[in-house]
Amino acid sequence: MANPAPIPSIPLDTTMLPPGLRLAVGLSGGADSVALTRALAAHAAELGIVLHAAHLHHGLRGVEADRDQQFAAELAQSLGIQFHTHQVDTAAEATRAPETGKSSESIEEAARRLRYAWFRQLMASHQIDAVATAHTLDDQAETVLGKFLRGAWTEGLSGIHPVVQFPEGRILRLILSATRSQVESYLAILGQPWREDASNQDPTYTRNRLRHQLLPELEQWNPRIREHLNNMATLARDEEAWWASEIARLAPQLLLSGRPVRGGGRASTADSAIAIDTVRLAAQPVAMQRRLLRHAAAQLGVSLSFDAAESLRQLGLQGRSGQQLALPGPITAERTPRELRLAPHSAKAARSANRAESSQPTEFQLPIPGETTAFGRRFRAQAAGAVAPATIRNWRPGDRVTLRYSSGPRKIKEVLERLKVTGTARATWPVVEWQGQIIWMQGAELAPHSEMTITAEEE
Repeated sequence: MANPAPIPSIPLDTTMLPPGLRLAVGLSGGADSVALTRALAAHAAELGIVLHAAHLHHGLRGVEADRDQQFAAELAQSLGIQFHTHQVDTAAEATRAPETGKSSESIEEAARRLRYAWFRQLMASHQIDAVATAHTLDDQAETVLGKFLRGAWTEGLSGIHPVVQFPEGRILRLILSATRSQVESYLAILGQPWREDASNQDPTYTRNRLRHQLLPELEQWNPRIREHLNNMATLARDEEAWWASEIARLAPQLLLSGRPVRGGGRASTADSAIAIDTVRLAAQPVAMQRRLLRHAAAQLGVSLSFDAAESLRQLGLQGRSGQQLALPGPITAERTPRELRLAPHSAKAARSANRAESSQPTEFQLPIPGETTAFGRRFRAQAAGAVAPATIRNWRPGDRVTLRYSSGPRKIKEVLERLKVTGTARATWPVVEWQGQIIWMQGAELAPHSEMTITAEEE
């Protein structure tokens, strides 16, 4: 008698599914979510879980989105699982006016935020205990590569985590070890159709360019690039877990509040300043120095870039007493004889900085081609031939820029909010204007100009 054909499956992590768990699958209708739904439905009885499906209609793509919703509802019905659905206006959320308290964001960002907000609402309603999303090995590779290109720290390179814990419940990624090709092969064996989202081919979206252009190009260099990026995420997550425990152990010993007083002890201050003894800082390995300083800045609500963290570290190790450093965000670092202090900008310091700025010229001419020095930087303009000079100046309310790969112009005010630039740094943020158009902005990659190239290096 012939052996029965094996039941098709995909790599599915069931270790996080205790019996009795009420689990909703985020069912978009795409191949990944359909495969996860079918795989869980096939194993629900033996696992002892209660399966649900959750579909969020994003209010995009018109009739096609309606059909996605109908497809998801019919699939859930055919599998005998409870179906939850909700509709939002993603486009309106993405362009919400700043006076509402939210800056504008991309459609991708808004869709993700709304999706997870709804998942949390479902869990808060106690209808379900956890939500499973269908992120795959390919999604992980794209995420890690995108984070690397943006200059992420190790925590960014940890990519998509298998579990995300919210107060309302957990988000689980159960097929992170499955490739997209495995998913589609599995569905083909089942004869199970899925929905294709045309926006997944749109090169306007960063993830699509990574998926369809950059990763295939990198695979020409190394066919295992996706696997290596996934391994990097695993290593980074494990490293971060260890660092978190080390920072929790050392930070209370090394990060101090208040100011030192004669005879010992510390006096409390009106601000929320954080200080670290520079001798004890220097005694730490370089990696710990960076971690401690970034942790201290995070306590004041500031996320440091690599360059900002290095400048702060050098101030602590080699700075002179009285030397200060304005960091991106609303804090100032000051070197005292024995300590490095981080504190929010005081109103007095802000007024003093504003007066100092107002006494300096705020506009500089940049010949094209040519170079000039302004705002502590050496600007260079390259062009095929001589044209009218550009103007280097502070940004002004109403200024707009077109970011590279963006679908249209954005207010500089909103770009600065996304860059987390505040305080006096925000007021004096430099731009280059030519013929009424902003063609360069500090800290942002703008759409390339057809006639010239602008570069700026710190003096």
